[in-house]
Amino acid sequence: MEIESLVSFGSGSGPLIIAGPCSAESEEQVMAIAMALKATGRVHLLRAGVWKPRSRPSSFGGEGVRALEWLQRAKEETGLPLVVEVASPVHVEACLRHGIDMVWLGARTVSNPFSVDEIARALQGTSLPVLVKNPLGPDVDLWLGAIERVYDAGIRRIAGVHRGFTPYEKGKYRNIPKWELAIELRSRVPALPVICDPSHMSGRADMVPATAQKALDMNMAGLMVEVHHDPQHALSDRAQQLDPESFERMMDSLVFRQTTSDDMGFRNQLEELRDQIDSIDHQLIELLAARMKISGRMGEYKCRNNVTVFQLNRWLEILQTRVQHGISEGLDRDFAENLIKVIHEESIRCQDKAMDQLRSTGGCPGPADEGKEK
Repeated sequence: MEIESLVSFGSGSGPLIIAGPCSAESEEQVMAIAMALKATGRVHLLRAGVWKPRSRPSSFGGEGVRALEWLQRAKEETGLPLVVEVASPVHVEACLRHGIDMVWLGARTVSNPFSVDEIARALQGTSLPVLVKNPLGPDVDLWLGAIERVYDAGIRRIAGVHRGFTPYEKGKYRNIPKWELAIELRSRVPALPVICDPSHMSGRADMVPATAQKALDMNMAGLMVEVHHDPQHALSDRAQQLDPESFERMMDSLVFRQTTSDDMGFRNQLEELRDQIDSIDHQLIELLAARMKISGRMGEYKCRNNVTVFQLNRWLEILQTRVQHGISEGLDRDFAENLIKVIHEESIRCQDKAMDQLRSTGGCPGPADEGKEK
C-alpha cells in the first residue's frame, strides 16, 4: 500500500495527538472543550462523537448534523481540524458538507464488511483522510480488510487505530490491548501509521496515562484521547474521559522516546544483545524441529501399536510440569502456558500426519485419510 502521510495535520515528525469529548453534547460544551484543548498547545485534531452507536436504544445517541455545526464553529475559533466517526454513507455526505477534515470508522462498523463497503463507496472521489479502528474481536484480517476496502476506494491518507478488543469477561482493561495484534498489522503494512486510543482501551480515566505511555513505548504513531470539561456529567463514557487539566498533566508527563540513538555505546550494546537473541532464536528453532521429528516417530510407534495420538493424562502432566518450570525460570504464567499449548498442538499434528502416512502404505491398521496432504 502506498499510504500518504498525515503530517499536514500538524504532527510534524512527532506523534499525532487527537483529543476531544466522547460525544458532542451541546454547543457550549463543544466550545468549552475546544478552547481548553487549544490552550494546551498539544492537540492536532479535535475529535467528537456526533452519531453514537450505543448498545441500548435508551442511551444517548448523539446530536447528529446539528453537532457538526457546533464543531464548525469550534474549528473557526480555534483553528483545530475536526475528526468524527461515521457509520453510513449518509454520515460521510454530512461530514463533507460541513467541512470535517477527517473521519474514523468505529470498531462496530469495522466488524461488518458490508458496512465498510458502503462507506468506502461513499468516500470514492474524495480526499478525506480515514482512521480505521480495530474490530471488536481480535481479528487482524478483518481489521486489515477494512483498511484495504478504504484504500481500494482511492483513499491514501489512512491510519489504523488500536483501541483494544472486547473481552469475554471483565478485567483490568475495558478492552484488552493485545499489543501483538497491532504489531502484526504494522508488520503486514509497514507504511501504515497506527495510533492508540488509550481511553477506550482503559475504560478508566486514571488508567489512561499509563496506557498512553505504553502505546508510545510501542512506537505508536499517535494518541486519540477522550477529554470532557465535566466528565462526571458526560452523557456517554464518563468514566474514561479526562478533564482538560488532567489531559495537560498527562501530556507533560509522557515520555516521547526515539526509535534509535546516535550514541555509539548504546548502539554497540544493543547490537550485542540482538546478536545474543539471534543465536538463541536459531537454537530454539533447531530444538523445536528436533522435537517435532521425535513426535513424528512417536506417531508411527503409536500407530503400529494401535494407540491413540492424544492421551489426556500425559498432556495434563506436560502442561503442569512445563508451566511450573517456566514460572521457576521467570517466565509469565500465561506466556508459558500458551507456548506449551502451541507446541503440543503442533506435536499432535506431526503425530497425526505420521500415522496417516504409515496407514497409506499399509504399515498400521485403519483407513488412510485421502483428503490430507501427504
